[in-house]
Amino acid sequence: MLRRKVVVPIVIAVSILIIGGLTLFLTNSNQNGVALNENQYPSPPPKTLNEKINPDIINSESEWTTNNTHDAEIIKVDDWYYTFSTDYMVAGTPSPGIQIRKSKDMINWSFVGRVFSSVSTEAAEWTKGGNTFWAPDVIEMNGTFYLYYSVSGFGTRNSYIGLATSTSIEGPWEDQGAVVKTQEEDNKTVNAIDPGIIIDKEGNPWMTYGSYFGGIFIVELDKSTGKLKSPEEEGTLIAQRKNNDYEIEGPAIMYNDDTEMYYLTLSYGWLEDTYNVRVARSANIEGPYLDYNDKNMVDLTEGSFDTGTKIVGAYAFNNDTGWLGTGHNGLIQDGDKYYITHNARAGEDLYWSHLHVREIIWTEDGWPVVSPERYAGIPEKSTEELTEKNIIGEWEYLTLSRIDDAMATSTNLTLFENGKINEKDGKDYWERSSSNTIKLYWHDNEAPDNYWVDTVTVLPQWDWENWKPTLVFTGLNEEGTAVWGKKISNEIGK
Repeated sequence: MLRRKVVVPIVIAVSILIIGGLTLFLTNSNQNGVALNENQYPSPPPKTLNEKINPDIINSESEWTTNNTHDAEIIKVDDWYYTFSTDYMVAGTPSPGIQIRKSKDMINWSFVGRVFSSVSTEAAEWTKGGNTFWAPDVIEMNGTFYLYYSVSGFGTRNSYIGLATSTSIEGPWEDQGAVVKTQEEDNKTVNAIDPGIIIDKEGNPWMTYGSYFGGIFIVELDKSTGKLKSPEEEGTLIAQRKNNDYEIEGPAIMYNDDTEMYYLTLSYGWLEDTYNVRVARSANIEGPYLDYNDKNMVDLTEGSFDTGTKIVGAYAFNNDTGWLGTGHNGLIQDGDKYYITHNARAGEDLYWSHLHVREIIWTEDGWPVVSPERYAGIPEKSTEELTEKNIIGEWEYLTLSRIDDAMATSTNLTLFENGKINEKDGKDYWERSSSNTIKLYWHDNEAPDNYWVDTVTVLPQWDWENWKPTLVFTGLNEEGTAVWGKKISNEIGK
């Protein structure tokens, strides 16, 4: 891009002020020297990415970035990350075709285009009028990219999962027809939507799919064709809820070599507001999948919201309207790091749906938890130098209740130098158990040994609400409830 030479000195001057101000914050925000160094935090993302609502870009796809993203699945090809997502557009009718975006860093996303220009005649006729694509997933296998997609008649089991293939991740794509089809009058249980593809530890492909119409199933695929290995089988039921009033959909599975476990993620709640992500795990690809409290994901006896370990849900920190509809996730392993993508709708206007990417952190007992802040990059330097003095100060704290799917809001949390929480002489206390792990002890006479315990990992992140670097924590309490924290001041009472 050409720039006029006359503006260069101004740009340089402004850049110096910004960089200088950021450095001053990072190194001098606490006179006791407890802030980390500048290169121990992620770099500031572009400010424009923090715009939740921007009517000026509604009809300009090149400016959508994370806007209008729904049900995105993610794949890395060479040095690029790609997402494939549902046809969606705020304040308008979306063009059918499966949206494609790409990024070098999972922060700055550009719109590539669409896989198709219309739903196939076969899919439209089978679904009795389905005219847009839902919830795609894509994998690379046999030197070919396999793209799985859904077409459905909304609110029915008239559904169709199809397959397209290409030798290039950006296409062109060739439609290979149906993988599995369901209709209201058939003798199947499953609903053919929301395909999630995984290659098991032996190298065999599987598809998990389904919804609250019948639950979530997993079925093996033919490695040579990408379609069902046994065409007449709907697979094994691995998750369900009491009835159709209890939403469940959007399954995905990842495998962790360190724990030798498969992790099933799926979404509960309504996509516009209470959407949230739950997780369960199994040593076997076909289950059974158990949550943190050893509840089987197919168990209907309780029929409550208290099955599945919630790791992402609607939330709001201070100084922000928060995010709703935080569900339908994708998963990616990149080297030794794991990430989750999911929808997020603006707290002030739930029709604006964005792509969120967050880092996954693994607990000491092998459960995935999620950063309370969106991904903004990896710091240049590790946080091995994290000390107790870094942790002392004022925080925001929230819990993602498994029972209540309404928006979680934060409360104030003070961590004192003497190890106490909120009151210098109170019974609640905290301690550091490793270089980046702390435990919060909450006194309760009815708790085991009189204390409930949160075990959380501390990490440096970008504070999107206050637009500055900060420390956050994420973890689980003894009951498997996710807890999030964000540091807002290094000095007590500031």
